[in-house]
Amino acid sequence: MNNLIWFRNDLRVADNSNVSKACQGLSVMAVYFFDPRHYEVYDFGFKKTEKYRARFLIDSVTELKANLLKLNITLLVFHDRPENVMPNLVKEQEIKTIYLQKEWTRDENKVLDAVISKIPASIHIEEGYEQFLFHPDDIPYSGIENIPQVFTQFRKKCEKYSEVRSIMKTPSLMPKNNLRGTDTIIPSLKELGLSDFEIDTRTAFPFKGGEEQALKRVHEYFWETKKLGYYKKTRNGLLGKDYSSKLSPWLANGSISPRTVYWEIIRFEKEIQKNNSTYWLIFELIWRDYFKYVSLKHGSKLFKIGGILNKEYLWNNSTEAKRRWISGDTTEPFVNANMKEIAATGWMSNRGRQNVASFWAKELQQDWRIGAAYFESLLLDYDVHSNWGNWMYNSGVGNDPRDRKFNIQSQAERYDGQGKFQNLWLQERLF
Repeated sequence: MNNLIWFRNDLRVADNSNVSKACQGLSVMAVYFFDPRHYEVYDFGFKKTEKYRARFLIDSVTELKANLLKLNITLLVFHDRPENVMPNLVKEQEIKTIYLQKEWTRDENKVLDAVISKIPASIHIEEGYEQFLFHPDDIPYSGIENIPQVFTQFRKKCEKYSEVRSIMKTPSLMPKNNLRGTDTIIPSLKELGLSDFEIDTRTAFPFKGGEEQALKRVHEYFWETKKLGYYKKTRNGLLGKDYSSKLSPWLANGSISPRTVYWEIIRFEKEIQKNNSTYWLIFELIWRDYFKYVSLKHGSKLFKIGGILNKEYLWNNSTEAKRRWISGDTTEPFVNANMKEIAATGWMSNRGRQNVASFWAKELQQDWRIGAAYFESLLLDYDVHSNWGNWMYNSGVGNDPRDRKFNIQSQAERYDGQGKFQNLWLQERLF
């Protein structure tokens, strides 16, 4: 029986049930698609994926290919639409079962439906939930429709009644297979229609993509510097690589599982120390889960202007406001510094994201979806659930029961009192 693993946002070998299940067959191969649609101009005038996340993705797929080869599994990589390639692929390689991560948002569903419509009905499609801390089968709710609208209720109930599953063992070495016509290459940024770039020396995220890089970062942040023990005190920082774990880009494309991070935190608590900081990183993993459950519950409402609350506001759509916000030319220096950072690096702190989103949606009263689409294009750690969920939250159409509005100047004084972050990004650079 020949099995195929279709990788999407689960770019790892370790703790991946799809890999484990597929390896129970006689022969296994894998495939990843750089779908051209992801690199074209999309909603609101932005490319769906820009150069920063694309390079991180290229790194991640490169490491995935190497790690799969250690198991004698070939990863085929195509710069094409999945529905164009899959029919011939499953026929030529006599595939019986396709294993893939379960996705449920709009674009991912369209792609899967297009593939299913073009392959024989006899081919079994098996989807697995690989992106959660608390597996959907383990949460204390009788149905997704019962997920609460307030995070705290969800968190407390899951902490009390749910358990995080143990990490799956990496499969054994598979027999070598003789695949036909399997000479594929990973595309470059240029081939994806994107420009190459040098990493900005000011970036707070100077890391590469990939499963090994994710584990290396965990080892560094947890065990070498032991910064995990101070996470809660530093997590609202703005400068440097160690004010937060920086694990979100690897979690976003599945180079590391949230379970792996969780159990490493538990080990740290047993061997080094257990405190508010170690708990707070688990707290953030639960937030990440929550937005996934919100999108499971509400579906396409994530992308509608009224959000999950169907709220009506008088949203504007000013080209000039958009230009000034994106270029960091607003009336707020703190907003400007953060917007220049994301434009130059594809990274922005959590504190920065909340402030620039609040400014865009609450101060300028511009269509919040424009901001969400801009973040989607640039952020290294873009995750459809967290990005659109957080934008709804900050724009008054999501899960924030208080519908708060940030005082930008007060935030700048509190988190950048000496102006170091603003000076770094707003001063003229001499070349």
